[in-house]
Amino acid sequence: MKPSVTTEPISLVWLRRDLRLHDNAALYYALKSGRPVLPIFVYDRLILDQLEDRDDRRVEFIHREIQQLQAQLHQMGSTIIARYGRPIDVLKQVVEEFAVADVYTNYDYEVYAKERDAVVKAMLAERGIGFHTFKDQAIFDRDEVLTGGGKPYTVFTPYSRNWIGKLNDFYVKSYPTETYFANFVKTSALGDHDFTIPTLEEMNFRPKGESYPVPTVDDDLLQNYEEMRNIPAQPGTSELGIHLRFGTISIRDLVRQAQATSERFLTELAWRDFYFQILDHFPHVEKHAFRREYENIPFLNRAEDIERWQNGETGYPIVDAGMRQLNETGWMHNRVRLVVASFCVKHLLIDWRIGEAYFARKLRDYDLAANNGNWQWIAGTGNDAAPYFRVFNPAEQARKFDPKGIYIRRWVPEFDSLRYPQPIVDHPMARQRAIDTYKKALNR
Repeated sequence: MKPSVTTEPISLVWLRRDLRLHDNAALYYALKSGRPVLPIFVYDRLILDQLEDRDDRRVEFIHREIQQLQAQLHQMGSTIIARYGRPIDVLKQVVEEFAVADVYTNYDYEVYAKERDAVVKAMLAERGIGFHTFKDQAIFDRDEVLTGGGKPYTVFTPYSRNWIGKLNDFYVKSYPTETYFANFVKTSALGDHDFTIPTLEEMNFRPKGESYPVPTVDDDLLQNYEEMRNIPAQPGTSELGIHLRFGTISIRDLVRQAQATSERFLTELAWRDFYFQILDHFPHVEKHAFRREYENIPFLNRAEDIERWQNGETGYPIVDAGMRQLNETGWMHNRVRLVVASFCVKHLLIDWRIGEAYFARKLRDYDLAANNGNWQWIAGTGNDAAPYFRVFNPAEQARKFDPKGIYIRRWVPEFDSLRYPQPIVDHPMARQRAIDTYKKALNR
């Protein structure tokens, strides 16, 4: 390990779900700390080593974004530390290599992240190094939107009214990080350190070579969002999920744009904060039903049913189209996500956690809080969930949202041929079976 040759202590800004230099809360406060700032990103092997697919789109996306950040910083004569390992090990190593006075980072609401940060904070405290965290990925978090009784909301409608009612310039104003870019540490002051970014291959991954959506959305799309957002054959959604997930777009910029163009889209952004708050206040939802009485539904979990659902071979065209789109692109239209999730849980009686885990594996924009919330909503197990007796009819959903079969034909071209499988279950039977199963379990 090489000792630092900096003549003064530096501040680290630890990037995680905020891979941008623009409007970044932790970066802003680090740059204003009065010390030179060095960004760091850790390819967390505790997460990456558990991924099933060695060509995972998210890892490729992150890798591309870190390279772009390094290029931006190089233009300013600075750099970023990017290393692969356990965060606690990497940060121990870095604070021994460099004269670090403080570490700045943004909140994360997931259980693992909070435990990770507690361990890192304790390690830094032992060394006399400050650990400063800030709100960045949400507009309102933790205890900022509460009921009149001071409790976290568990029903979205009153939450969203309060959320929208509290919006003002203070909460949506961007942090002017660009004003302080001169405060990035100069590479020339850091001595002989290795700032090479690990390759995907060095982390046991391989690139897919895919392109990703741009981190912007047109005003025209948002102005038509209410009418177009449920039509899977049309490009009527923002596809910004991956950018919101990894913070390559500012939520404050996006909220200001939504305020000016689309009340419906603004409401969708409120859902995002809502599910962050649910996960933060009720961490048991990560592995268990929000409503404890739903914990013992006797799901069937048949291996053949799970496989056919995953592969898009259920005999229900809109379900199969959605799953094939997911498998091929790493993305699925929002409306179709609800249809395939409902089919998984209600028609096939597959535990919602199995379905969510498959989404976690395949979705390029998978976010634990939102996806957990949506799966539990559709399964009837969550807060403010759809009632258990609400079972989507896939044929009706297709007729309503893909009446000409354009979306279905794109992903299931054989659906009207003899090669297409017969339905895996009969809808009326499956619907009644789901209702009876839930009712019996809840009335014990």
